[in-house]
Amino acid sequence: MENQIIEAATLGGSVANLDFSIWSLFIRADVVVKAVIILLLLASVWCWAIIFDKVVTLRRLNGRSSEFEQAFWSGNSLDELYERISSAPRDPMSAVFVSAMREWRRTSTRGAGVSDTRVGVSDRIDRVMQITLDREMDRTEKSMTFLATTGSTAPFIGLFGTVWGIMNSFQAIAISKNTSLAVVAPGIAEALFATALGLLAAIPAVVAYNKLTKDMDRYAGRLDSFAGEFSAILSREMDDKGTA
Repeated sequence: MENQIIEAATLGGSVANLDFSIWSLFIRADVVVKAVIILLLLASVWCWAIIFDKVVTLRRLNGRSSEFEQAFWSGNSLDELYERISSAPRDPMSAVFVSAMREWRRTSTRGAGVSDTRVGVSDRIDRVMQITLDREMDRTEKSMTFLATTGSTAPFIGLFGTVWGIMNSFQAIAISKNTSLAVVAPGIAEALFATALGLLAAIPAVVAYNKLTKDMDRYAGRLDSFAGEFSAILSREMDDKGTA
């Protein structure tokens, strides 16, 4: 950077011959600033990969959950539905259903008493469904922390690169003893390039994190509603058996 600024001083205060393209700014930057730029570019690319993956995943999960709900509320036997999907549930909702049916069948096989059926079994089924729901949502929310971290730290990383670049620019200005625009502009542009990249990485990460978090909360609420409805169905079934 020092060589570039000193070289600029020989232009007689003119910046017309200086190249301010992105590639030139990167090439002329200090080693530390280059490392910051590369780090921010990698973070930005990874964030976009996560965003694309989560959007596609949520769309696929919502579609599969809708298909499962149609099969569940179609009036067909739940035992047949369980036998068909128990080996490989295709979405979190079917996984919640399979876990509850598996616990229900284990209880029916043991032939539990009336009091155990009405209280203990219902609690166990609720816990099993909640554990399955939490596990599936943890899997769905994987890598979301990276979006939050990038959104909160990328501007500061870019600011660090900018401060470091400006410090080097001032040192080079002191060496050249020339404060003309031709000397100051290239170094400041290179330094500010890091801040621009920090914002470029942070803004999409923050927006996507907020949107995806809201969509995942909505999907988790959908799963929770299904778990509550299915628990009520099993409770009615247990009451019918208890009064039979």
